[in-house]
Amino acid sequence: MDAQAYFLATAAQPLERRPLSLPEPGPGEVLVAVEACGLCHTDLAFADGSVRPRHPLPLVLGHEIAGRVVAAGEACRHLAGRPVLVPAVLPCGDCPFCAAGRGNACPGQRMPGNDIHGGFASHVLVPGGPLIPLDQAPPGVRLDALAVVADAVATAYQAVRRSGLAAGDAAWVIGAGGVGGFLIQIAAALGARVVACDVAPERLAAAGRLGAEETVCVADRPPREVRKLLHQLARGWRIPSLNWRIFEASGSTAGQLLAFGLLGPAATLVQVGYAAGKVEVRLSNLMAFDATVHGTWGAPPEVFPEVLQLIYDRRIELEPAVDHAPMSALNRLLDDMANHRLSRRMILHPDA
Repeated sequence: MDAQAYFLATAAQPLERRPLSLPEPGPGEVLVAVEACGLCHTDLAFADGSVRPRHPLPLVLGHEIAGRVVAAGEACRHLAGRPVLVPAVLPCGDCPFCAAGRGNACPGQRMPGNDIHGGFASHVLVPGGPLIPLDQAPPGVRLDALAVVADAVATAYQAVRRSGLAAGDAAWVIGAGGVGGFLIQIAAALGARVVACDVAPERLAAAGRLGAEETVCVADRPPREVRKLLHQLARGWRIPSLNWRIFEASGSTAGQLLAFGLLGPAATLVQVGYAAGKVEVRLSNLMAFDATVHGTWGAPPEVFPEVLQLIYDRRIELEPAVDHAPMSALNRLLDDMANHRLSRRMILHPDA
């Protein structure tokens, strides 16, 4: 079929609306009519050329996709006609990584908008196995808002899961926008005492509404001063460093340095954000503190039902954190994102 899509043809140039020819789904594939696709900083990194996608250009970006299956291969007939979420990480399902529950690290994974054409389009062709049906969503939960679960919410949930966070722990979130905002909601919903750190007062104000017990503006503030403040908070709460969970979600070198500097004895740091620049840290701190640092990438498909249940139970609220726009506004919104003019996660809808 002939779809319509926004292609990245040349890095650092506007995306171009063009026809996209898609074949019939293979046995393990489905064709999804896109109802919504979230806009992520990863899309901006591909678009401005700071990160190179794995698929050669031209490429259709977009990896936070919700839609409806309009055609299905033989192995995916059960998905025909159903609303679905397309996870940002589509693992093979057959390798040792997938068998161990680490499908988000699967060497054979495919990511829409990176390995294959993505969701800034009217339709997308994807593997059917990892897709998450959405027909159990209760009344009042918008299918289009669920698009951000594909990456922003699921990545936050996987980071919390990887950290081993439990009720009563201290959760320090560095970077309160985007994924960080959902980290705050999830950690608070699970009973942690959450501190949000950011450079932007408006994001900190939003973090307070999302569940952060304390907010700290780190703009022009020495990391040692922030470290002292957060450690004092933890002592006041009688939470030992064994129960500190630090989440770096700013996607900045300054945020990464701050997060690493917050470590204490037996504390845990999860690196969630991406920054192209290098940072210099003393790895011996990990030895001296017997501390733990995890990386995290997306989320394996099996955790999505848990994430969705938190949303269905209203323990995570999507609407305060998202906004909607037509896909024709894509280039303008990428510019807004690059210049820090967006305060919410944008969800784009295919042009009529």
